[in-house]
Amino acid sequence: MRSSARIPLLAALAVLAACAAPPRPPPTVQAPVAPRPRPEPPDTCGLKTVRGLVGQPRSSIPVPVNPALRRVTCTTCVQTQDYNPRRLNIYYDADTGVIERMACG
Repeated sequence: MRSSARIPLLAALAVLAACAAPPRPPPTVQAPVAPRPRPEPPDTCGLKTVRGLVGQPRSSIPVPVNPALRRVTCTTCVQTQDYNPRRLNIYYDADTGVIERMACG
């Protein structure tokens, strides 16, 4: 190839090279983020001390020191909707008498 024929070829290659997209950077890999555990709500009613009663008969509920801060009711019974964070609510099944759950409020 003659040197005069190389000039248009080199010019064409230079134009094509200028139009090419720049190389993409490699994708960044982020380490998976572990979900944060939900903070446990504060035990304002002494729930932790009697949590083991779930599954026991309601007759195993200890007599409270302050009855105003403990409510024992069946899961289908009507109850007031007032909220007291210091009150322990103990719910039992009306048919079996077995404690099903407990909650502060």
